[in-house]
Amino acid sequence: MVSCEYLMEGDSPFSNEPVVVLDEVFPGHTNALNTLFGGRLMSIMDTAAGMVASKFAHKVFVTVSVDALKFKRPAFQGDIIRTTARVVWTSPRTVGAHVTSCRLSRSEWVGEEICSGFFFMVAIDESMKPVEVPQFEPQTDDERKMWKLASEARDAMG
Repeated sequence: MVSCEYLMEGDSPFSNEPVVVLDEVFPGHTNALNTLFGGRLMSIMDTAAGMVASKFAHKVFVTVSVDALKFKRPAFQGDIIRTTARVVWTSPRTVGAHVTSCRLSRSEWVGEEICSGFFFMVAIDESMKPVEVPQFEPQTDDERKMWKLASEARDAMG
């Protein structure tokens, strides 16, 4: 049987696992060319970033900034959008998530990246005041690389 609860040990994160969200591109989500609106994709990505931050720290988060998103190719009406968010960086009150969205055609279900970027989320309490979060500590070369990229993106935003 699978447990539906996470256990917290001290100030460590609840979970370092990514969040994966699936969405379908419906007619109301597309422009005159039947491609997904960029703003709709940004909303999906922002939601995934908030979910992975909450999963990581068990706090409520709001978006504080977003790195320049790179739209690489379109998604079309009828496609499935698979969005993966992963915590890659933290500061005392902020979680940085790297978010990647891929389009999947129903006939092949093979992911093709359409957009990626960093989302920075601040943990807040019920009074909308920032609160501290557990810290992410990169362990692997890939995690250290993503930490550096997220840190550089955050620094570039001022």
